[in-house]
Amino acid sequence: MRTINILFLAPIALIWTSCQNKAKPNTAPPATPVSVAEAKKADAVYYDQFQGAVVALNSVELRSEVSGFITKIYFKEGEVVPKGKVLYEIDRRKYQAAYQQAEANLMSANANLVKDQKDIDRYNMLLKNDAVARQTVDQAQATFETGKSQVAQAKAGLLSAKTDLSYSLITAPFTGRIGISQVKLGAQVSPGTTLLNTISSEHPIGVDVVINEQDIDRFYKFQKKSTDSTFKLTLADGTSYKKPGKVLAIDRGVASGTGTVRVRIQFPNEQDTLKDGMSCVLNVLNAASGSRVQIPYKAVTEQMGEFFVFVSLDTIAKQHKVKLGPRIGTDVVIMEGVKAGDKVVTDGFQRLRDGGKITLGNPQQAAAPGQAPAKGQTTDKAQPAKGGK
Repeated sequence: MRTINILFLAPIALIWTSCQNKAKPNTAPPATPVSVAEAKKADAVYYDQFQGAVVALNSVELRSEVSGFITKIYFKEGEVVPKGKVLYEIDRRKYQAAYQQAEANLMSANANLVKDQKDIDRYNMLLKNDAVARQTVDQAQATFETGKSQVAQAKAGLLSAKTDLSYSLITAPFTGRIGISQVKLGAQVSPGTTLLNTISSEHPIGVDVVINEQDIDRFYKFQKKSTDSTFKLTLADGTSYKKPGKVLAIDRGVASGTGTVRVRIQFPNEQDTLKDGMSCVLNVLNAASGSRVQIPYKAVTEQMGEFFVFVSLDTIAKQHKVKLGPRIGTDVVIMEGVKAGDKVVTDGFQRLRDGGKITLGNPQQAAAPGQAPAKGQTTDKAQPAKGGK
């Protein structure tokens, strides 16, 4: 009987021991070693970039108003010509002859008018003494009126001939740089069709950029008030143009289908550094520039197009969603999500979860061999906040 009791109690003891082992809680995972850096406020002056093209504020194609052959060229190609300078001469002989003939016609008309005036005066005097028929006086009056119209016609002919003669000399309409001539000496030109050359103004000069309609108000504000640092230009070779710009014009409306607006920025160009047609980058001061929170850029991770950082709260790390501003060196501006004084995790966050325990240490030594960094650890997708919006 005693032996039977022992055999009966043995399985019960085993079951109780097993239950005790299962009820024992799991050991908590160790804290993750991390490195942290303090978010600090610092001056952040940064610019938004727009692709631009240099354009002359005034550019004219030179064409002849009269036909003929080019007899003289008075300029050197590519030079700056002053307003009014004679550039081309078209064979003037027939236009000079036409002008002289028009002068002679006017002189003849004036002489006839003088004769008609004397006749009407004489007939009027005779009419007072009943020495001439009324019909003769009326005919003299009609002849006089015809003479006046002939004088007016001759004056118009003279003006037309003078205009054609002046058109035989092509002059610069404004001070600017003239291009390579499209015609040579002896070439025949036709009125209004033959392109002779192009002249463009260079100082001041413009830069055209295309902006989104969301930025229109921003540029209207710049048009009313801007500083020497509002617009900066970067040339195609990477050099910076030192002269300040200002808004000259904003196009009248938004382009249908694209939602864009063209804006023209004016720059001084005394040294002729900027040439019509050059490509450049217009740097526009971001309205959010100023004292901004900055953290090391390597602390930022990306998930599904959104950006996050881990903030240290003593022994745990909380994940914060952030809105990024532009990169400034190795740091990045934080527009929202982190305050000055917060301690953000810069190394070791690859193994962290929201609310995970942390300890300050050497994350590189604690990392598992071959472990890859978290996605977006050094992502380049941070974009400046346009206009500080």
